[in-house]
Amino acid sequence: MARPRKRDYETLRRELIDAGGRLLAEAGPAALSTRRVAQETGTSTTAVYSLFGDKAGLVREMFLEGFDRLTAAFAAVPRTGDPLADLLALGDAYQANARANPHLYELMFGRPVPEFQPDAEVAERIRPTFDALVEACGRCIDAGVFADLGAYPIAVQLNAMAHGLCSLELRGALGDRAEADAHWRRAFDSLVKGLSV
Repeated sequence: MARPRKRDYETLRRELIDAGGRLLAEAGPAALSTRRVAQETGTSTTAVYSLFGDKAGLVREMFLEGFDRLTAAFAAVPRTGDPLADLLALGDAYQANARANPHLYELMFGRPVPEFQPDAEVAERIRPTFDALVEACGRCIDAGVFADLGAYPIAVQLNAMAHGLCSLELRGALGDRAEADAHWRRAFDSLVKGLSV
């Protein structure tokens, strides 16, 4: 197979990652194979191997792509003079990204492929998403919106709550989208009240 043009390369890479994510989410790790991913995208296993090396490389890139999309979602949130509104907008971006990429979400935050363990290089690449949350919490403390309990511990609490709510929503446990949004707002309102000065 000839090397695709740059645009085609990126399109094919994304299609393979999304197909792998859907197979993993819908049928579990046993269904995830280079052959199945190639079939799902109408390409050859050679293309999968040339882009990712092997199945382990594909899983690694699926994981990183999930965080790349989350990083892009966070980067699209404008920074304003209202640090609390900015922090809540990051939460909304997190939720929207989970909804847009449910097929990658479990791989990002769970361990559906037990043999995949993020190494130090991968951990370094995904760290900016959490750093953005810590920085936003620090701005709320500096502005006197939150009590100074430390930006990192507050970020851990917010992250845990957002992750829990998104995980439940993606599993259908929070009702329809309107009900899930209502749960999200109530939970964040309560936590913000508890953190307020």
